[in-house]
Amino acid sequence: MSQSLERGLTVLGALGDGPQTLDGLATAAGVHKSTALRLLRTLEANRFVRREGAHHYRLGSALFDLANRALEDVDVRDAARGPIRELAENTGHTIHVAVQEGDEVVYVDKVDSRHAVRMYSRVGRHVPLHCTAVGKALVAECPPAVREQLAHRIEYPRMTASTVGSAPEFLAELDRVRQRGFAVDRGEHEDFIHCIAAPVRDGSGEVVAAVSLSVPQVLLDIDGLLALVDDLLRTTGQVSAELGGRHEPTNGEEDR
Repeated sequence: MSQSLERGLTVLGALGDGPQTLDGLATAAGVHKSTALRLLRTLEANRFVRREGAHHYRLGSALFDLANRALEDVDVRDAARGPIRELAENTGHTIHVAVQEGDEVVYVDKVDSRHAVRMYSRVGRHVPLHCTAVGKALVAECPPAVREQLAHRIEYPRMTASTVGSAPEFLAELDRVRQRGFAVDRGEHEDFIHCIAAPVRDGSGEVVAAVSLSVPQVLLDIDGLLALVDDLLRTTGQVSAELGGRHEPTNGEEDR
């Protein structure tokens, strides 16, 4: 990667955390202010950056346009739009649609909870595979060799006291997900949030996305959340049907 491109991407990444000063962006990119200013002028000319005042910057409209185009190319987003809104209306809780991107998960759509207490997330956010229900649902049905390779490749940052911490633990959890037909996050990513997720399949039967239902524990305990599994599975079945696939019934009624 060229040095200028790498620095420009670093600047955009820093702006993703919110508006920044010229000094702050120069520090983030590890360059002199004059070099940072040249980068910013190029980005501003192409609408990737917008200047506010003398030396304050924020992300520009071109970046949002590109992001929306990229997300619109994910067919599952269109297929899921109606079903996930119906699920959100029926349950009142936060719904996510996620896809795998490398060794992480990225949210491609979301419907917010109608409750005042809710989890923080956003479309485009990347989260780990090993401690999220969507991550487990996405990789549980990969071929065994792929699961093994992935489990031994990824890192296992401990997000909470409940986070899976090793490849053997993760593989055992994926086996449970395969048996049940859905995944559970019991406060593993955020200790005050628990989630359930199920896979979405295309016409070839391949898992192409996952849909999750996330609830703060103060609003609903784990038994109440698991009581919503059938609603979740109906939703993923509808989305799969839109993509030409079919929903596989769960084998894990005893685990609910």
